[in-house]
Amino acid sequence: MTCIVGIVDKDHKKVIIGGDSAASSDVSITLRIDSKVFSNGDFIFGCTSSYRMLQLLRYSFKPPKIKKNKDIFEYMCTDFIEEVRNCFTKGGYIQKNDGGDDSGGNFLVGYKNRLFYIGDDFQVGESLDFFEAIGCGANFALGSLYAIQGSTHSAKAKVLIALGAAEYYNGNVKAPFIFLET
Repeated sequence: MTCIVGIVDKDHKKVIIGGDSAASSDVSITLRIDSKVFSNGDFIFGCTSSYRMLQLLRYSFKPPKIKKNKDIFEYMCTDFIEEVRNCFTKGGYIQKNDGGDDSGGNFLVGYKNRLFYIGDDFQVGESLDFFEAIGCGANFALGSLYAIQGSTHSAKAKVLIALGAAEYYNGNVKAPFIFLET
């Protein structure tokens, strides 16, 4: 389990994603060296769900080039997601849900000063709040981000506060916290 937090800074000039280092199941926790937050080309990622998914996105995924004048959200929903699905299929990670549809995992992506949520059904989301959190600590992180959204804290400080709240209230979230920004 985990907590990944992303935020777009107040000037919309960068995205910061932070994540914890815990890999947990039931009552055991391992702090892992392989960070859940990483970059790949012009993208930063924060992943939950599976370390195999994370490894494929980090080492095998080749982000497609965006075509000139293509809307970024449209690009994320089409070209980007198609390449993610290809990468997961080739890497043996695509799963079938109960309805027989393909399933992946949850992750955040920072690209071109925008923050995107990718769902396990490969949907792409972008929050009007300009922040997002995923993983077992997400509700605690989102609550703290909501409470401090008008504060003068830097975007990185807000991510740290949100991760701290998730760690405090959820036993499956554990520092050290890793941060990246676009």
